Amino acid sequence: MHTRRVFIASALAVTATPAMAGGGFPAFLASLRVEARGAGISATTFNAAFAGVTPNARVLELDHHQPEFTMTFAQYRARVMPQSRVDAGRAAFAANRTVLAAVDGRYPTDPRVVTGIWGLESGFGVKTGNFRIIEALATLAYDGRRASYFRTELLKALRILEDGDIAPAAMTGSWAGAMGQPQFMPSSYLAYAVDFDGDGRRDIWHSRADVFASISNYIMRSGWHAGEPWGQAIQLPRGFNPGIAGRQNQRSLGAWSDMGVRRIDGGMFSRGDVRGAVVIPDGIGGDAFMVYRNFAAIRKYNPSDYYALGVGLLGNACA
Repeated sequence: MHTRRVFIASALAVTATPAMAGGGFPAFLASLRVEARGAGISATTFNAAFAGVTPNARVLELDHHQPEFTMTFAQYRARVMPQSRVDAGRAAFAANRTVLAAVDGRYPTDPRVVTGIWGLESGFGVKTGNFRIIEALATLAYDGRRASYFRTELLKALRILEDGDIAPAAMTGSWAGAMGQPQFMPSSYLAYAVDFDGDGRRDIWHSRADVFASISNYIMRSGWHAGEPWGQAIQLPRGFNPGIAGRQNQRSLGAWSDMGVRRIDGGMFSRGDVRGAVVIPDGIGGDAFMVYRNFAAIRKYNPSDYYALGVGLLGNACA
C-alpha cells in the first residue's frame, strides 16, 4: 500500500546548540543589518523588527526533532477532512460567498479550491500560528538546518515590514515562517499577496478579501485554467493495471473509457477529448481519481498529491 511520509514535531526538550551557547547572535544580527541596509531596509524598520528578538528554543526544537511516520491517503483524508472541518467549511463558504465571487471575477480560479486551500492551511482562518515571524526566521537563519534559505526569507520579511503592510508584532505565523491565513512564506507574499479590499495594505492576517484574492492569484499564476475542474473521483475496472496510473500518464478520457474507467457514479465521462491521468494514492482497492491540468496548479501551492486531493475534496464538500 502506498504511503506518504509525514513529519510531526517532537515533544522532546531542546538543548542549547553550539551557535546559541557561543553568544554569536549579536554578530549574526550585525551582519544581517549590513545586508538589510544594502537591500533598502531602513534602520528604523530593522530596529523595530528585532526589538526583543532572541533565538527561540521552541523553534529550534521543532526544526531539529521531526520524526517521520507513514500515512496512507485514507488516513490523511480522515485527518484533514473530519466532519467538524467539513461543517465549519460549509459555514465559512456560505458566509463568504459574496466576497469569494467578487475575487473570482478578478482572479478567475474556483472558489471551492480557494476555500479548500484556506481550510487546509489555517482551518478557515482560525489556526494561523502565533510565532513572531521575525523571531522564528531569525532563529532558523542563525542556527537552523537550512540557514541560507531562511536568511533569504528573513530579508524578504523585512521588506514586507518596510513596505508597511503589517507591524512587526502583528506579523505572526508558523514556527517555520509561514504567515497568515494562507500560510505564505515571505517570498510568496511578495510575489502573490493582493490588496483586494483597497485599504493600501496586503493583509493576509485579517482581511478575508485579501486572503482569498492572494490565494486565487497564487494558483492563477501557477497555471490555473478557468472553467476547468481539478479532478473527480472515479471507478476503476477489475484488473486495472496500476502501472499506467500516475500524474505523468495522461490519456484522453475516451481512451480511459475504452479501458473501462468510469465516473464514481458508474456513468461515462461527458467528454472524451479532455486529457486526464488516473491517480490511486493507496494503490488498487483504494480511492481513485481522474486529475486534470488544474491539479498541477494546486500542487504548486504544496507539491503533494495528498495535499492537492485534500484541497479539491474539501473544497467540493464545503460548496
